[in-house]
Amino acid sequence: MATAVRQERIPLEELARLPTLYHFEVSHAGDRVAFYSDTSGRIELHLLDLRTRDITQLSHGEVPRALRSFFIWDPTDRYLVFAKDNDGDEQHDLFRIDVSTGAVTRLTHDPKAEEHVADISPDGRWIVVNTNRRRPDAPDKPGQMNLWRMRPDGSELQPLTSFAAPTFGGRYSDDGAKLAFTSSEEAPATRNLDGYVMNADGTELGRAFRVRAGSQDTIAGWHPDGNRIAVTSDATGTHRAGILDLASGAVRWLGAEGVEEHAIRFSGTGKYLLVGRNVDAEVQLIAYETESGRPRPVPLPAGIVAQAQWAHDDRRIVALYSTPQERPTLTLHDLESGTTDVLVPPEYGSIDPADFVDAQHVWYESFDGLRIPALLYVPTDPPRDATLPAMVYVHGGPTGQWTRSFDIFAQFMASRGFVVIEPNVRGSTGYGVEFRDAALKDWGGKDLEDVEYAARYLTATLPQVDPGRLCVYGGSYGGFMTFIAATKKPHLWKAAVAAVGICDLHAMWDESYEHFRYFLREQMGDPEQDRALWRERSAIEFAHQLRAKLLMVHGTNDPRCPVSQSRMFRDKLVSLGKREGADWDYVEYTDQGHGSIDIAANTARMRLIADWLDRALA
Repeated sequence: MATAVRQERIPLEELARLPTLYHFEVSHAGDRVAFYSDTSGRIELHLLDLRTRDITQLSHGEVPRALRSFFIWDPTDRYLVFAKDNDGDEQHDLFRIDVSTGAVTRLTHDPKAEEHVADISPDGRWIVVNTNRRRPDAPDKPGQMNLWRMRPDGSELQPLTSFAAPTFGGRYSDDGAKLAFTSSEEAPATRNLDGYVMNADGTELGRAFRVRAGSQDTIAGWHPDGNRIAVTSDATGTHRAGILDLASGAVRWLGAEGVEEHAIRFSGTGKYLLVGRNVDAEVQLIAYETESGRPRPVPLPAGIVAQAQWAHDDRRIVALYSTPQERPTLTLHDLESGTTDVLVPPEYGSIDPADFVDAQHVWYESFDGLRIPALLYVPTDPPRDATLPAMVYVHGGPTGQWTRSFDIFAQFMASRGFVVIEPNVRGSTGYGVEFRDAALKDWGGKDLEDVEYAARYLTATLPQVDPGRLCVYGGSYGGFMTFIAATKKPHLWKAAVAAVGICDLHAMWDESYEHFRYFLREQMGDPEQDRALWRERSAIEFAHQLRAKLLMVHGTNDPRCPVSQSRMFRDKLVSLGKREGADWDYVEYTDQGHGSIDIAANTARMRLIADWLDRALA
């Protein structure tokens, strides 16, 4: 067979410039939708009038370029509160923007802490904040993510909780009297999560929701009556949504056991509870009747619903969805009429959507017979009798999931003649608790075998794949896996790309914030008690085994996977006599953190990787 010449069916520069809608919030009156979009060339806030369908740009450079935090409306719909960091450092401060004038006011300024807006009280007097600020009574102790509150002008910032575990949420009941959130009082290194309720001032805090110790029992939102809360639990082995009665502590479960569903929120009067159903990497939207439990599926194309909210009432649902071949689309669905209107359609420019390939949801056997799910992208109409390069693309997390959504990078690489497989290796979400927890204290173990067997699946089932031109690529945990796969499975790969990767677990621990340490301990145990395991799963210890050409890409402001991780691996290669340009390449971005969705940055990164792979796999 001849080697296929890589030509782009889909031009990257045009594809990457197509505007994308990333996050939205419906106003309290249900008449407007605020959303983040890069229509102007960078991320900005926009307002959509649901009556006229007119769209106006609200911000002009004041909002973040990379989205690690979002925004909410105040109860009067006069302003939005959003979070912004500095060049991806995730040290978010809070700001408010007036929806009439666009005037922006800074609310917080702490360069040593990150703040995320959780909710605003119904009377507009308090803002609940998720932050890792140091408590006033313990200024020398590193801060953990907890709930604080402050006035809308940024004054009177004060802690409400003091959990040792990260605390999530902080939603007001409709009368403003109570707050509900998720955290844990269990010892570190457990997967336990419980739901809590307290008075709005932080008093009378108590655990309100636990199915069993060790399960992840989380709170989604309040019913308007203030007596019930939407919850999700994985106690049965699969996430299941339900409705908690606070007085009795009883939960009425919805759906069927064994089908993964997550509670989202109640409708305006509480008639329905919106739920996301995750099956085979597709996320479908279900509106359950609160009293009867009868499901009403929302008929959107087969793909994923990334976000959904009620438009204030019990009828209209605003949803953002995409499919492997359809870019993100904002819609308005009416439950009564069954009609769905497109609010913000996807743009394609001169690109024919028919050129996008579908993502096949496949299963393959790993080394121990466990079936591993994956998404497979195969180029259309490759040259006859030509062999194709292939990529094993590993997601972050590892508690993440490849879904049947629009994947710009996979589509671009397929357009260049690459076969791309995205394995949901053990440790991934979406396939039950046992599968999700199968990589605990085993990063770089059985999950690494799953990566190898993804490569084996390609060469065994697709004769057009060239086994001599395989590459592995991933970011974050996927970057960890790239480092460990390239050094512990060196015979498999001709090239490897580690983006914001991890090569030394102890060094990462030393630089991590408390909430990141909590996650790392939960996933891989204690850095001292499990020292031997941590060293055995740190790729820096095996750098001498590297055979593949390696590209390392990292943002200098990354707090999750510090840039020192890639720098130390680079330095290790230098000490081993490996040559830059011949054996490895290294690129740093001084204006980025843990990745970026900025159009210019995204385009440059994808172009860099694609052109580098052309040379490395030649």
